[in-house]
Amino acid sequence: MSLSLAVPLTLPNGATLPNRLAKSALSEAMGTMDNRVTQALVRLYQRWSAGGTGLLMTGNVMIDRRFLGEPGNVVIEDERDLPLLQEWAQAGRDYDTAIWVQLNHPGKQSPKGLNRENISPSAIPFKAEMQSFFATPREMTEAEILDTIARFANAAGIVKKAGFAGVQIHGAHGYLVSQFLSPRHNVREDGWGGTPEKRRRFVLELYAAMRAQVGADFPIGIKLNSADFQRGGFTEEESLATIKALADAGIDLIEISGGTYEAPAMTGAKASTIEREAYFLTFAETVREHISTPLMVTGGFRTLAVMQAALDSGALDLIGLGRPLAIEPDAANRLLAGEEMRYRVKPIKTGIGMVDRMAIMEVSWYTRQLHRMGNGKVPKPNESGLWSFAATVVANVRGTRKTRRMRAS
Repeated sequence: MSLSLAVPLTLPNGATLPNRLAKSALSEAMGTMDNRVTQALVRLYQRWSAGGTGLLMTGNVMIDRRFLGEPGNVVIEDERDLPLLQEWAQAGRDYDTAIWVQLNHPGKQSPKGLNRENISPSAIPFKAEMQSFFATPREMTEAEILDTIARFANAAGIVKKAGFAGVQIHGAHGYLVSQFLSPRHNVREDGWGGTPEKRRRFVLELYAAMRAQVGADFPIGIKLNSADFQRGGFTEEESLATIKALADAGIDLIEISGGTYEAPAMTGAKASTIEREAYFLTFAETVREHISTPLMVTGGFRTLAVMQAALDSGALDLIGLGRPLAIEPDAANRLLAGEEMRYRVKPIKTGIGMVDRMAIMEVSWYTRQLHRMGNGKVPKPNESGLWSFAATVVANVRGTRKTRRMRAS
């Protein structure tokens, strides 16, 4: 069966991806408590690579151990884990799969108590119902901004040396890059904020520093919100302007997503959008009118027919899958054979209203499925949301304590 899903994609710098299916980043939280790479990560990516997905994005690899997004983040600051990083990269090459490392900094989006302090472009707190989970950050200094840019570039160089196929900047979902772009979270009035152009200066300088470190032949992509879905936040107009600026700068791949922990992308979505499956396809169609840079759209794809139609429309070049691959790691092989996936993603509920409204609830449920695969087990598509939430809370409390003890020793 001839499928557009199976057609290779050549990126602007000449690198080729074997098919049009990509795993969007999912936070694994499978590093050690002192933030080192583990064999469990190697096993997990071997499982996904064997499953046929052409591009695998790792999740939430941090660039500064002082600022973690959650316990168990891998941090790349130096070459101490180079041998294990090389094994991780090799997991992709064994199956002709490209593994890209997603580099990230949480900014203020880090659980209360995990870090000594959290930093952000501005000292803006989370909305009231989330302040018990997330502390108000301190505004970054100019020196800290420049240091963070240098850390992203340094980590990208190590990723290339380890043999990975590319790197992705996490500029979505309310993390630091996203915070700089948002007028809700960035109220600075210096060279890093105050206008849309100044708010996107951080991501453009970060990209330029990474490109200088890895050269023109190593792919760099970015994950960006189409919008934040918050009053006074990052809008589609600002997102499009940022995308055009990054395309002009030479970025190799742009992944479109949306939302933050405070405002999950599909909260209040129209029934017609949910029925269409691809949540951000309309925005991708607008973007395609302005740039030719390859586009990846993540969010909502569930059926083969919709994936095929989206690719055939020309609005995007890669189908991004996240949660489906957490419960069905070999789904790509079935899709490429013209078959539907076995399991349908459904909302994860605990029955606790406040918890169920937070995007972090579903993140934690799917993270548990990744841990099962990293430990050599199979996912549990029907695991209880309430049980998963309780187990995650206990694990995070223990992980936070262990992380702080590690830092104190």
